[in-house]
Amino acid sequence: MAPPIHKIGWRTACSLVIANMVGTGVFTSLGFQLAAVQNTWSILLLWTLGGVLALIGAFTFAELGTHYPDEKGGDYVFISKGLHPLLGYLSAWVSLVGGFAAPVAIAGKAMESYLEPFELAYPRLLTVGLILVIGVIHSITLRHSSLFQNATTLIKMAFVGVVLVIGFYVAPLAGNALDWSSSYQQEVFTSPFAVSLLYVTYAYTGWNAAAYIVSEIREPGRNLPKALLLGSLVVTVLYVALQLVFLRLSSVQQLTGQADVAVVAFGGRFGATAGRWISIGIAFQLVATMSSYIWIGGRVTSRMARDFPLWYYFRHENSHNIPVRAIWLQILLTLVLLFSGTLEQVLLCTSFVLQLMGTLAIASLLRTERLPTDFPSPFRPWLQWAYIAFSLCVLGFIAYDRPVESFTGLGIVGVGSLTYWIKRPTA
Repeated sequence: MAPPIHKIGWRTACSLVIANMVGTGVFTSLGFQLAAVQNTWSILLLWTLGGVLALIGAFTFAELGTHYPDEKGGDYVFISKGLHPLLGYLSAWVSLVGGFAAPVAIAGKAMESYLEPFELAYPRLLTVGLILVIGVIHSITLRHSSLFQNATTLIKMAFVGVVLVIGFYVAPLAGNALDWSSSYQQEVFTSPFAVSLLYVTYAYTGWNAAAYIVSEIREPGRNLPKALLLGSLVVTVLYVALQLVFLRLSSVQQLTGQADVAVVAFGGRFGATAGRWISIGIAFQLVATMSSYIWIGGRVTSRMARDFPLWYYFRHENSHNIPVRAIWLQILLTLVLLFSGTLEQVLLCTSFVLQLMGTLAIASLLRTERLPTDFPSPFRPWLQWAYIAFSLCVLGFIAYDRPVESFTGLGIVGVGSLTYWIKRPTA
């Protein structure tokens, strides 16, 4: 008799959501926002709006996930069944590189950048070794994945907690960037405010992480909504609080245009040594982020491979239902991107279509009949239409600002559609 398959609870699923969301975006975006939006009320509104959008997405995916409680694959399943198999296939096609492999490679390169002050002899060797170790851990059993993810997310939360405690405990810098005047009324309804919101939406990416592994969660009808909603809410509070810390520890001049606002804020307030400690903290909290992407990415490819003979080899799972081949395909792509030097181009080309596919996943709920066992997303379909309308605005800004990369991304989707028609679904 086969041993019982281990499943995770809401705490591990919630840690997956938090780890997937909290990466580098929250520690970098403020510097670019301050170039055009400087009122504190405006900044807080930006990050609150991002949290609201994440919560709308979490409500939607909670209902979709509980509608398909025995499925892995997230967007692929939702779009395939709610809209059309071709659209679902294309979402998996784009996600394989742009949605999962590229973010891991980005996190690896960011880790190397944050560790530069320590002058490590072979930083790339450390990154590669770490990615391989994470791949091995996620290739054994779900229990191993769960323990590692919980431990690394705890480290991430501890680091953020220390930053917040110190940031609010010490006296603010004289002449800091906090501005509580009424000038936000002139900033909110401007193009720079809308562009700044793009940085925020990037930082909130990952609120849907637990929905990719719904079949691996115990009692998904109760635990999936709890993980998605609590994870998104916790991250929203953390993000808003972190912006206040950075603003109170530095001046506008010090932060504007800086990519490493956390390092600048603490280094300027407490000295270079403090800045180096913040650097190493940000670097190692990225381990949880890399782990979360490696965990969920293979599930999408494996689930898609069950339906398409072209990918049939990657449908294989070990005796513990772990898609080992799909995980290592993702790791191989990650290493190629890590050494290729074309990572930024890949992200720019796929950001448009990734936003598009995420919008289609939200829209799929509108074509999905609600069952008595589904989590009831509140204010359906109005919240979903609000999300779709906002996302269409984001897509418009991306296409206007990066037309070549956006249409290149659509070209990549076109290539993917050819492979769909060459190898039709078996069912």
